[in-house]
Amino acid sequence: MRQLSEQQQLFLQVLFEEANGSILEAKKLAGYSSTTSTTSIIKALKDEIAEHTQMYIARNAPQAATAMVSALRDPTQLGIKDKMTAAKDMMDRAGFAKTEKVEVKTTGGVMLLPPKNSD
Repeated sequence: MRQLSEQQQLFLQVLFEEANGSILEAKKLAGYSSTTSTTSIIKALKDEIAEHTQMYIARNAPQAATAMVSALRDPTQLGIKDKMTAAKDMMDRAGFAKTEKVEVKTTGGVMLLPPKNSD
């Protein structure tokens, strides 16, 4: 992992906390000047922002899972359809996507043919 300045570290720390995901708010909270280009900050921290985003989703996946179970227990909750859609999307992004299984059945045996001659 590469070395980041204290300001860059603070930016990443506040981005998903106090700044609530707002790049502009994180920029202010980290002490960047108003003349500092937001694009330059993002370019410099692109990989770290992506990594922190994945961690943020992973940290919130349990909440999505409990929301899904909650819907099973009380399907009459207000706004349950939207809540379930958001929970499903969160679980998919956290790597818990629905898997489909395909079962292949055959009858009879396998027929092996001799190799073709290239005449």
